[in-house]
Amino acid sequence: MADYPLPPQWVLSALREGLVIPAHPLALTSGRKLDERRQRALTRYYHAAAAGGIAIGVHTTQFAIREPKYGLLKPILEQATEAVRASDAAAGRQTVMIAGICGTTKQASEEAQLARELGYHAGLLSLAALKTSSDEELLQHCSAIGREIPIFGFYLQPAAGGRLLSYQFWRRFVEIPNVVAIKIAPFNRYQTLDVLRAVAESGRASEIALYTGNDDNIVIDLLTEYAFSSASGEVRLRITGGLLGHWACWTQKAVHLLADCKNARSSKTIPATLLPLAGQVTDCNAAFFDASNQFAGCIAGIHELLRRQGLLEGIWCLDPNEGLSPGQADEITRVYRAYPHLNDDAFVKQYLGEWLK
Repeated sequence: MADYPLPPQWVLSALREGLVIPAHPLALTSGRKLDERRQRALTRYYHAAAAGGIAIGVHTTQFAIREPKYGLLKPILEQATEAVRASDAAAGRQTVMIAGICGTTKQASEEAQLARELGYHAGLLSLAALKTSSDEELLQHCSAIGREIPIFGFYLQPAAGGRLLSYQFWRRFVEIPNVVAIKIAPFNRYQTLDVLRAVAESGRASEIALYTGNDDNIVIDLLTEYAFSSASGEVRLRITGGLLGHWACWTQKAVHLLADCKNARSSKTIPATLLPLAGQVTDCNAAFFDASNQFAGCIAGIHELLRRQGLLEGIWCLDPNEGLSPGQADEITRVYRAYPHLNDDAFVKQYLGEWLK
C-alpha cells in the first residue's frame, strides 16, 4: 500500500457519504482565451451552491486544454485550487478536489504528478486514449497512475470519446489498492451493472465510493439499492453521489436533489414526487447534452445554460466548430419553461455580482 498514496480520511469519508461534484466547464472570452474572472466565478458558484467537490480538467472542461497551442491544463488546475482554498477558508469547509487525468501512460503520469503537487485529492482517470489496448495493458496503465495519485475510476460512454470496458477489466481494476471511487457513465444499464457487480464481488464495497455519471438516469441511479451474490453472501450497495456535467449548471438544485435522494434512502420510502422528477431531469439532460444529435452539443449546451444565468459571457469552445446543434437552443428554452422548479436562477442572480468580483 505504501506505493499507492491515499487521500486524507476526511476525503474518503466524504466520497463514501455522497457528494455533488460538478464537472467544471472552461470559461473563454470571445477570442477563445481563458476568461480568468468568469472561470473563478464558476468555481465560487459551485462552492456557494454547497457542492461537496469539484472535478476539473475533465471532459466538460474540454480535453483540448492539454494541447500545447492552448497550454491551459496547469493554469486552470492552479486557479481552481486557489479559488476553492479561499472559499473553504471563508466558509469553514473542506472541498474534495478531483483532477481529470488522460492520455498515454507517460502523459497521464505527468498529469497525475501535477495534480498531486497542486493538492488534488484524486485523479479521474480516462482511458479514452487507449482504445485498442488489452485489459492487461489497461490495468498496467491504471496501476502506474495509481502510484502517482489516488484513482477515481471512470467509465466514459463511447459516444463522448470513451471505450467499452468489460466486467473482467473492472473486477481486476478494483483490486488496485487506492481506487477510492468510480464514476459510472456508460449511459447503459448493462454496463453500469458490470461495474457494480465487480465492486460487490471484490470485497471492497464499503471502501469504494460509487458515483453516477449517467446523466440520462441520475435520479434512479441515486435511489436504487443493488444486491449481488458473492462468495461471502449477499452484498448490497448504492451509488452515493454524482460527478456530472449535468450538475455543472443548476447546481444548487442538484444539491437539494441529492439530499432528497439520501433522505429517501435513509427512510426506505421513495416519495411519490421523486419518480416523476427523474423523468424531468432526464428530459432536461436531453436538451442540455444534445442527445438527439449524439451529444455533439453537450459542452456548448452547458455553456448556454450558464450564459443565460450570466455566469458565462458566451458559449465559446476551444474548437470554433463546436457549438449548439440546430434546434438545441429551442430545446433548452422548452425545458426551462417546462420545469422552472429545477433551475437556480434566483440563487445565481442574488450572488452573481459577488462571484464576479
